[in-house]
Amino acid sequence: MGIFTVRMEVGDPQSVTFEAVEALVDTGSTNTAIPGSVLRRLGVTPQYRDQFELADNSVVELDVGRTWVKINGRQEFTQVVFAEEGTEPLLGMITLEEMGLGIDPLGRTLIPMRKKRKYFL
Repeated sequence: MGIFTVRMEVGDPQSVTFEAVEALVDTGSTNTAIPGSVLRRLGVTPQYRDQFELADNSVVELDVGRTWVKINGRQEFTQVVFAEEGTEPLLGMITLEEMGLGIDPLGRTLIPMRKKRKYFL
């Protein structure tokens, strides 16, 4: 579908202080990843460590926490990965789905989507 960047804000767990970042939107990425120094500066604490496969197929173990993210006027408490320093912030599909945002690949923008819940009786 393509890769593009969006402006987003990452906040502290109390939703008081936010920091703006340009994040890469990649439809092949599951998790939102922010440089660990940014998350620590905002007071986000790791809750556990997990393994992640990178684009070059290497596997790394990184900390995972939860905090607030704002995009296009929407705000959500979401999972964030403490990325290694020097890596570009990444907006992952979990956060996009939680926020009800989809991707317009031609316009290279995020668009509101209706959340779907299917029930079987």
